[in-house]
Amino acid sequence: MTPNPKPDHDFPWWLVILVVTGLALFWQVLADPVYAKALNTLSKGIVVTIIAAVVAYLGACLIGLGLAVMGMSRFVVLRQTARLYIEVMRGVPIIVLLLYVAFVLAPMLVIAVNAVIEPLGLSPWRTRDFPLIARAVIALMLAYSAFLAEIFRAGLQAVDKGQIEAAQALGLSGGQRFRHIIFPQAFRMILPPLGNDFVAMVKDSSLVSVLGVTDVAQLAKVTAAGNFRYFETYNVAALIYLTMTIGLSLILRRIEARLRARSER
Repeated sequence: MTPNPKPDHDFPWWLVILVVTGLALFWQVLADPVYAKALNTLSKGIVVTIIAAVVAYLGACLIGLGLAVMGMSRFVVLRQTARLYIEVMRGVPIIVLLLYVAFVLAPMLVIAVNAVIEPLGLSPWRTRDFPLIARAVIALMLAYSAFLAEIFRAGLQAVDKGQIEAAQALGLSGGQRFRHIIFPQAFRMILPPLGNDFVAMVKDSSLVSVLGVTDVAQLAKVTAAGNFRYFETYNVAALIYLTMTIGLSLILRRIEARLRARSER
């Protein structure tokens, strides 16, 4: 009986269809003056979208890794603190968290900073001096750190305990065991879900438009409200997001394949 082929070995017809369709759509966009004008306007928000997603994701990874380590600590206070943070952040919708950070947490931070710098004779910080893009990045960072913490925890717990015990027998400290033994192996296992969350972050970064941040989604909203060509404008916005997310997915697949091949050597 002939074994079924592995899905990874299938010819990527889906990619061929996407590439051909994408090229046809971009050709139509460039050939049509309305589409071309919308693309020229919306493309100005790509940099903001990418910066917000990358900075927020890196910060979320750092916080998430810290939460995962706290959740595996032998101290019950650290474990319970990490669990409390994770459950609260996972239970609040991202758009609500965006609004809370922008209009509640940010002013509170400004008040706290002013309480420190004003006695030193420095000029007080105003709430409007707190950039909206920074507020949005903080909100995305806080939201995604809870989900990434669970991914990191699962990866760290999946490392073979025998290797950790062997590292202890060799006299490696806790930090050395984490850097050289535990984290490298855990990272290879959790790379796919980490990549999926990064793609999701790029899409969810469109939520920053509710704060008026001039990303692709906000520019699409403003442009469509001005020219009343909602169909064309939002088609271009969708095409831009699809291009970014599919491109990222292909890059991550390539990285995963290389890491898998390296680990099998």
